[in-house]
Order: sequence, then C-alpha cells, then structure tokens
Amino acid sequence: MILQIAIIFLIIGLLLFFSKIIAQKNNRNFPKKYKNQNHDFCILIPARDESKVIEDLFISIKNQTQKINMSDVYVIVEKQDDPTIKIAKKYGVSVIIRKELDKKRKGYALMEAIDEILINNKNYGAYFIFDADNVLDKNYLKEMTKTYDEGYDIGIGYRNSKNGNENAVAACSSLIFTIINTIGNQNKTEKSVNSTVSGTGFYIRGNWIKKWKTYPFHTLTEDYELSLYGVVNNLTTYYNTDAIYYDEQPTSYNQYKTQRVRWIKGYFEARKKYLKNLLKYLRFNNPNYGSIYNTLIGVWDLIFIIVGTVLLVIDQIIKMVSGTNPLIIIVRVLILFIFLYFILILFTVWLLYKEEERFNLTWSIKLKTIFLHPLLLLAYIPCAIEALLTKDLKWKVIEHNKTKENL
Repeated sequence: MILQIAIIFLIIGLLLFFSKIIAQKNNRNFPKKYKNQNHDFCILIPARDESKVIEDLFISIKNQTQKINMSDVYVIVEKQDDPTIKIAKKYGVSVIIRKELDKKRKGYALMEAIDEILINNKNYGAYFIFDADNVLDKNYLKEMTKTYDEGYDIGIGYRNSKNGNENAVAACSSLIFTIINTIGNQNKTEKSVNSTVSGTGFYIRGNWIKKWKTYPFHTLTEDYELSLYGVVNNLTTYYNTDAIYYDEQPTSYNQYKTQRVRWIKGYFEARKKYLKNLLKYLRFNNPNYGSIYNTLIGVWDLIFIIVGTVLLVIDQIIKMVSGTNPLIIIVRVLILFIFLYFILILFTVWLLYKEEERFNLTWSIKLKTIFLHPLLLLAYIPCAIEALLTKDLKWKVIEHNKTKENL
C-alpha cells in the first residue's frame, strides 16, 4: 500500500511540475509604456544595529556611475544612540528613527519610512530597498534604470555573495539564490511571468507607493508577500542580471537554519493570506494567468515529489524489518540514499557551472560545496517541520561580518 501511495505522490508532483511549464507559455502580462519617466529615486535601508557593515553600502551608493542624491538615501534605525546614525550623517544620508518598536518585522520599518516620506510630499519615481549588509556594483543603478524605463513595476537585481569564500556554508547558502533567480526568475522573465522578490536588491515603481499610501506588506517574509500581491494585481516584474549587488550569507549551520525556518514560516503565512485572491483571479482570460497558476502551485509539486520519495524509503524500511533477507533491503535503502545524494551532487555541480564567472569561488570551497550542498538542501525538510510546528516565530539577530572578498 505504501509503495502505491508513493507512486501516486510522485506522479502528482510530476504532473504539477509540467503543468506549471505549460501554463507559463501563454502569459501576456507586459509592462506599460510611460511617456514621462521620473528618474528621482530613493533608497530605503532598514538597519537594526548594523553599524559594523553599513558603511560599505553607503560607499557603494556614493560611487554609482549613475548618481543619486545621498539625502534621498534613508536609513531606518530604532534608537537615538545607534552608531549607524553617525555613519549616515558622514555620508549625508537621511535618518528615520522608528517609533512603533512593538512591531518588529522589516515590513513595518519600511512602512514607517515610507509614511514619513509621503508626509513630506516627496515624489520618487522608484523606491529601492536594500539590507544594511549589501554592497552595490558601481553600475547597479544605471542598469536598473533601463528596467525602470521599460515600464516594469518591480525590478529585481542579481544577488551575488560577499563572503562565498569564507566557508562552504556561505557558498551553499548563495546557491539557493541561483535556484530562485538564475533558474527561476530568469526563466520567468523570458516568459513575462512574475518573478519572485527575494529579500532585497529591488525597486518598486513610485506610482504603486502612491496608490498604497504606505508600505502594506507586514508578514514574516514581506518580500514574498509583495510578490504575491504583484501576481494577483498584474504588476510587471523583471529580473535584471546586469544589476549586480552583493549580500552576506550565513557562515554557520545555526544561522543557516534560523534563516530558512523564518523563510518557510513566512512563505506559508503569506500564501495563506493570498490564497483566496489567487483562486479568484485564476481565469484563462487573465493576461497573467500563467503567473497566477505558477504561484498557486508554488512548491507543492516539489513537496509531492519529496513525500513520494520519503514513502519509497519507508516502504523499503518496512520490508527490511519484515522481510526474510534484511541484508538485501539494507543495501537497497543505501543505494536509494546514495542515488539521491548523487543526483543532488550533479545538481550542485550544474549550479556552480552556471555561476562560474560570477561567484569566483576557490577550488577548495567549490569541492566542499559540492558535497555539503546536497545535505543542506535536505535540511530544508526538518526546517519545514520546525517552521510548521512553531506558532510564534521570533525575530533573531544574525550577526554580520565585515567582508568584501568576492567583490
């Protein structure tokens, strides 16, 4: 019986996977052409105790080939005595001090900043959002302006790693954005399907901020909530591989796990909020049908495939316990695990090949990554279990190191 159920799960997972590919092909959600483009941009940087790393971001903004007024860069802090304020003033950066500190999430920090900007009657064509540990390539704004001028509502930059060579955990963590962006978002952009905003390094067109009159995304993963809003409201998105920025990755498994548990918890929290609208707008005559269908399925195809694979393993274990020749069953289980591990190794090698020119990892780190990455991918399973079993997930500080070795 378990074997039959496993096969059913695998078949459903594969059908869902291929149905997503088919649905994407006829998407017709294209950007609007604007006659008068407002090239006054601002940058928002939530920075809770980030004085160790934020100066590198300020320097990279100041050194952009397409200049931006440093007073249009807003750093958002929580305390009057935060050392970040002194660094911000050194570079002429505007400072916003939060008032509603009982609201801990990043979305609330962005909300307070945008509310203050709108009260002061500022009129920006685009709002860029970065984390304090980011560093921008000198041509980031120049390249992203091209996306803005094409009329896209949301532009997403290429996320590279600041510290990939620090250890294999950091390198492995970087590869998740290869999966999200280089494989996922690049393919979606080519088919005019909505890309997924992942954390930072993106802009939102100012007319949407005007419409919202605030920043309305406050779930644990406000970036994914923005993505869902964009899907159901037919916002256009573009993944720009030439708009490069650098981000710091976790260097220990505990940091890695903390980050992933929060992502998974936020993923399901945001999906629960938008499920009704996804179903409501899932119509064949909707020009964004492919995006809506793709988002509605989400990772359920992957979940069915994983559950099916796990059930296959359980089936073999049961046979091992009840069978007459347990040695053969043990060998079968080992072969199954080795086969899965080998497939994930090949997948990792392919990811590293895709990012060969950009990641600039040492051969030592590459070798360690090839063998560690499959295990960290499998670690998403216990992370998902922990996320689903944790009712009130608290925000935890992830320490940053000042490192620019990959830039």
